[in-house]
Amino acid sequence: MKDLFDKIYRDKGPLGKWASHAEGYFVFPKLEGEISNRMKFRGKEVVTWSINDYLGLANHPEVRKVDAEAGAAYGSAYPMGARMMSGHTDLHETLQNELAAFVNKEAAYLLNFGYQGMVSTIDALVSKDDIIVYDVDAHACIIDGVRLHMGKRFTYKHNDVESLEKNLERATKMAEQTGGGILVISEGVFGMRGEQGRLKEIVELKKKYNFRFFVDDAHGFGTLGATGAGAGEEQGVQDGIDVYFATFAKSMASTGAFIAADQEIIDYLKYNLRSQMFAKSLQMQLVVGALKRLDMLRTMPELKQNLWKIVDALQSGLKERGFDIGTTQSCVTPVYLKGSIPEAMALVKDLRENYGIFCSIVVYPVIPKGLILLRMIPTATHTLEDVKVTLDAFDAIRTRLENGTYKRLSAAVTAAMEK
Repeated sequence: MKDLFDKIYRDKGPLGKWASHAEGYFVFPKLEGEISNRMKFRGKEVVTWSINDYLGLANHPEVRKVDAEAGAAYGSAYPMGARMMSGHTDLHETLQNELAAFVNKEAAYLLNFGYQGMVSTIDALVSKDDIIVYDVDAHACIIDGVRLHMGKRFTYKHNDVESLEKNLERATKMAEQTGGGILVISEGVFGMRGEQGRLKEIVELKKKYNFRFFVDDAHGFGTLGATGAGAGEEQGVQDGIDVYFATFAKSMASTGAFIAADQEIIDYLKYNLRSQMFAKSLQMQLVVGALKRLDMLRTMPELKQNLWKIVDALQSGLKERGFDIGTTQSCVTPVYLKGSIPEAMALVKDLRENYGIFCSIVVYPVIPKGLILLRMIPTATHTLEDVKVTLDAFDAIRTRLENGTYKRLSAAVTAAMEK
């Protein structure tokens, strides 16, 4: 019999094998200072493009004041216990009602964490006779939720409606045999590429196929749509989304999440979501803070306007300088370059140490081999000066990538990894 840990000793995984070279710098980096457009990394000030604080609420004085007051009034424990047993309050219900109204749904239910809540919601919505059809580029929380499903599941090519329809045909035949139903899952905004899901086209397919539609709108909530209600509002199909999900960890600059749907669906889910039934209630400090943040989303349109001023300046500037930013239709701003993982490490170190720019680096296996993705998250706290210095820095690092500088600098890392 093998030792359970043998596989761990042999294979650290596609990302873990880089740990000795990457940890503490490229992965698990430690940014310091208040959450803002400029923070410190290893003692140096950097323009920070890796914080999901879209609307700049993390350190907004009104938000900080309410958070502090709520902490003083309730502490960080109240209410103790699961909501079904002892952790339910009027303020939880108030927040749910206001969230439902904001995203134009009958009802909503709070989740302690987005990832956990997404996994549990998928699990609660389907039985072994049902079929799930989901975008192949779905977020890890969706994939993990689908893994719990004991029935059949099909992936369709990313944002490919023709591929989705082919899989709906397969799913329909299978559902007729099992006596189950079909759940289609897409993201409102895909967090790596920045593309909006093809929500309008998917909703249109409801005229032809019998399925329910579940949308993860983590990056769309607060940033898209006339009122900030998300990708469904942006595309004019919010009514066609059967279950809507959003997190507080992006535009709301907090912790927690929610699902919204018809009242009867929410009533069912709140009695069947295992991650909520058997977990402590969302703490009151976060509930009160979320109420304040939601009020600011509703009453301060300038937050979203300031965000999009920066988004437009950054994305148009990158395109004018010939950078490939894919087909983003959101605030998420990817920049695609060609190079190896060691070259990516050398490039990012140069960008941080010599140009004062901090953005996230994404490499294989998240994206195909030979590509480097520099992922930027613009926020309402960034300035046009931040955009200018970033564009100039990107010009410089592209030149060094293309003339082989990073290949030479990365030779030692490559040799070490080949041992």
